[in-house]
Amino acid sequence: MRRLATAALVLPAVVLLVVGFGYPYATMLLATAADPDPDVPGALLAAVTDPYVIEIVARTARVAGLATLASVLFGFPVAWLISRVAPRWRALLLLAVTFPLLLATVVRTFAWIVLLGGEGLVSRALQGIGLASGPVQLLYTETAMVLGLTQLFMPLLILTAYSSLASVDPALEDAARGMGAGNAAVFTRVVFPLALPGTAVGAILVFAGSVTAFTTPSLLGGTRNRTLATLLYQEANTSVNWSAASAVAIIMTAILLVVTLVLARVPAIGDRR
Repeated sequence: MRRLATAALVLPAVVLLVVGFGYPYATMLLATAADPDPDVPGALLAAVTDPYVIEIVARTARVAGLATLASVLFGFPVAWLISRVAPRWRALLLLAVTFPLLLATVVRTFAWIVLLGGEGLVSRALQGIGLASGPVQLLYTETAMVLGLTQLFMPLLILTAYSSLASVDPALEDAARGMGAGNAAVFTRVVFPLALPGTAVGAILVFAGSVTAFTTPSLLGGTRNRTLATLLYQEANTSVNWSAASAVAIIMTAILLVVTLVLARVPAIGDRR
């Protein structure tokens, strides 16, 4: 009876996964000659051997990886701070972290356009302190994309890391210090390993969001810095090449699956330590 109850609870999720994910991908890969997209495998082979697509794959992975790394480096300390402040301040800080998620992506991205343009605040500040003799164009670069994606998805990492840090008993840190461990040792040997599960989940969310994001790379990267998401849009809506679009979607999914499997192993590595 318990197995039947468990199966009944899991069945809707399995059906949704098969219908919403498995069936579309099987249709793309196994399309017959009578279908509109008869040669998805051929388009996939052409894509993975095309230097232009390989360059876009590398750029997408590089930008997403840097955005994920930046989110961990800057987001984890914020999550730790939130988990250690008084409850009344904790609620305000969580509100401040959550609020950007309520804003439209376009609004948040346009703010970076104002900051990073040739006549933007950053350019004028660099000229004002003498580090640049003329306008500095940071817009339409990979740096702009990394900044925009980090700001866009870092709240997700902060929230997931906080969920793990909040469950870490501060008494464990006091006990480690009582045994002679310094602050650095307490952080690396006690706090961070215990917070790895939530941090890994947050890193997966940031990387997946960065790989699949369209608006931010399109506005901040321009046409010279295409990513897989913007290439997918071009193939599907401009070139109307559904086989090529399907191939790009499969490549994106493969990258996300590999990275997810790797990052999912991180908590296990922390446990062995």
